Amino acid sequence: MAEYYDPETYPKKWNYLQSGTIIDQYMIERELAHGGFSSVYLARQLEDQVQVAIKEYLPRKFAHRTWNNAVTPHSPETKVLFLRGRALFFEEAKVLAKLKHHNIVDVTNFFQENETVYMVMTYDYGVTLDKIITNANIKKDEQLLTSMFKQLLTGIDIIHQHKMLHLDIKPANILVRPNFDPLLLDFGAIREFPNSNKTQQTKVLTTGFSPVEQYSSCALGPWTDLYAVGASMRCCLGGKKLLPAPDRDKKDTMVPAVKAYKKKYPEYLLKAVDWAMQIQPENRPQSVTELQDALTP
Repeated sequence: MAEYYDPETYPKKWNYLQSGTIIDQYMIERELAHGGFSSVYLARQLEDQVQVAIKEYLPRKFAHRTWNNAVTPHSPETKVLFLRGRALFFEEAKVLAKLKHHNIVDVTNFFQENETVYMVMTYDYGVTLDKIITNANIKKDEQLLTSMFKQLLTGIDIIHQHKMLHLDIKPANILVRPNFDPLLLDFGAIREFPNSNKTQQTKVLTTGFSPVEQYSSCALGPWTDLYAVGASMRCCLGGKKLLPAPDRDKKDTMVPAVKAYKKKYPEYLLKAVDWAMQIQPENRPQSVTELQDALTP
């Protein structure tokens, strides 16, 4: 093996664990999804053959997989970032293992192998909300939206009760199971509130869904997640791209939902969306309960 990482000559197949690979007590079946910091695989427990989802920490900017599946930093310069991210990923797994709720992804195990960290989750069948939004054949009516998001909010409330914030709620991170039963995914941005003295991870920002305070990492609280919930609901109303919160803070050109969708949805629902998406944190619902009440006619 060369002593440095060359992306031009690096075998593409090493980006992912191959089918049939054994790690800990699981056998990899296939890749399900991947992002800049991790890959998710469909796997099977060796003992009882139950299918699970396994998330692997592999930040492609900082590290790569070697021929023997070990994940190693690209260089001494990226090693510090890789190790810090690995520690945060492990902490995420430990936190999620304690958050047991029907609408929160269920982490059943986590372990270290191949010089990285793995998170084992229950495998749920469904499709992410962003795909449902773009599917014209699925009607997004009042009953569907209020039922789905009120269920989702019960899970978010559990997170907040543990003094944690998700900080990356968006349609792509909401798995919709049969009967439109939502499941909140991807807790890579989770952190404590009020702000702890621990070293904070790199900010995770999603244009249109992250509120203004998240860009400066100050005054974060339940209202921060609730803005993202409101933005996710607004996407369901019209499927249109949302304006970035900093742009709205300078000059808000977004037409309120009560005006934009008054012919399609009842006023109480549209008012709840507008309330959750208020630019300034103090003008939004301050708790999950307040938003849930607003979603009740």
